[in-house]
Amino acid sequence: MATGTDPHTPTGVHGVHGPSRAAIPERHLRTDRWWLLPAATAAGLFAFVVYSTWRAFANADYYASPYVSPFYSPCLADNCEPMRNGPNWALFGGWWGLSPSIIILILPLGFRLTCYYYRKAYYRSFWASPPACAVAEPHGTYTGETRFPLIMQNVHRYFFYAAVLVACVLTYDTVLAFRDEHYAWGHMGLGTLIFLANAVLLWLYTLSCHSCRHVIGGRLKHFSRHPVRYRLWGLVGKLNARHAKLAWFSLVSVAVADLYVYLLASGAFDDPTFF
Repeated sequence: MATGTDPHTPTGVHGVHGPSRAAIPERHLRTDRWWLLPAATAAGLFAFVVYSTWRAFANADYYASPYVSPFYSPCLADNCEPMRNGPNWALFGGWWGLSPSIIILILPLGFRLTCYYYRKAYYRSFWASPPACAVAEPHGTYTGETRFPLIMQNVHRYFFYAAVLVACVLTYDTVLAFRDEHYAWGHMGLGTLIFLANAVLLWLYTLSCHSCRHVIGGRLKHFSRHPVRYRLWGLVGKLNARHAKLAWFSLVSVAVADLYVYLLASGAFDDPTFF
């Protein structure tokens, strides 16, 4: 019978092919192109990883006044390019000889890697755990997030706090973007709009985080006694429903902002100004 068990299954086999599972010869019964979504997700994430790795280790063309790449902000080493009133805070001094981007990228990278949506994205796309709904994963055992390195997912809330600080710095960079190349205030270029859109998307993505929702409304037994937190919890809940889209939009906006600064700094073109 198709729904019976296979008495000839080796006792050492576990998972969906174990002796206690239904003996269905097909790997799955889905007839649609279920692999398109995990494949597209893997391609998108891989492209961003390749691009961001190149830019992080390039250590060049990340500042074109008044714009600084979000990959290099704040700049925490002595080997940063001088930025007038910019996020130059040489906390690491002169001993740091690598790209200063490596210092700061660990914070937004850790936040995204431990994000609930990104876990789903790369678990399915790269680890096939599982690759799609109703498609068995190829692993014989499942340990979840109880062992290293996945147990590190439990520090997501702390990366959320760090991501808020980074978002504040990038908002500061956006304010500085309302200057021209001579640092005079009251000007706006195409880069200003790109930085403004990036800052908004980063804030929306950060605030739509599940940890943010829990920080605001978690452990409250009586919402009626905390009307302000309840209202904020409801607003964050609405953003949380769009967390996946905001994750992708903000990921693209960060790359676009960095690419725009790179093109300006490398002399590909001049920043178009509106006033």
